[in-house]
Amino acid sequence: MFTQIIAATGVLALLTVVPGPDMAVVTKRAVGAGWRDGLRTVGGITAGLLVWGVLTVVGLAAVLAASATAYTAVKLLGAAYLVFLGVQALVKSRRSGQPVAVASPAATGGNPWRTGLVSNVLNPKIAVFYTGLLPTLAPRELPSHLGMALLVLLHAALTLIWLGGYVMVLAKARAFFEKPAVRRGLDRVTGVVLIGFGLKVAAADG
Repeated sequence: MFTQIIAATGVLALLTVVPGPDMAVVTKRAVGAGWRDGLRTVGGITAGLLVWGVLTVVGLAAVLAASATAYTAVKLLGAAYLVFLGVQALVKSRRSGQPVAVASPAATGGNPWRTGLVSNVLNPKIAVFYTGLLPTLAPRELPSHLGMALLVLLHAALTLIWLGGYVMVLAKARAFFEKPAVRRGLDRVTGVVLIGFGLKVAAADG
């Protein structure tokens, strides 16, 4: 069982560190409002994984993964939310930036924890990943629901550590990112990336 858990950890770690919408959302919040908001966003993202984990263990995620209509509805909602965040970042970049230590939560798009949670809950790819891949990685010595729950918790922990560490790296470069020209440029890049992810999610076959 230990060998299986180590192998599963390696697969989950690789999937966690691949840049995606989560990292773009965290970058937007951490640079826009500081490391505390960045960590709260990471907490929301992790909570979103746990929500999908619970749904997977009770079987509801499998229903979503098997229903083309439900999958498409959640997919389009998630895509629209990512595009909304991207447009928000682009609009923010048009403002004449003055050096500001930390922006208010309202200026960066509301509650950071909720931003992270919603961005992940509206990502049906996690349902497909959890129902399609996790069962193949779960230790065979454990009952299936316990094995799945263990891997979900492991994935959430890896996400928390990886994105939390990323936020602290951004915090170390805080003085650089607070420069108005850098903030505007990063907002534009992040906005384009988020919109790109949103369009990619919307166009995905599933």
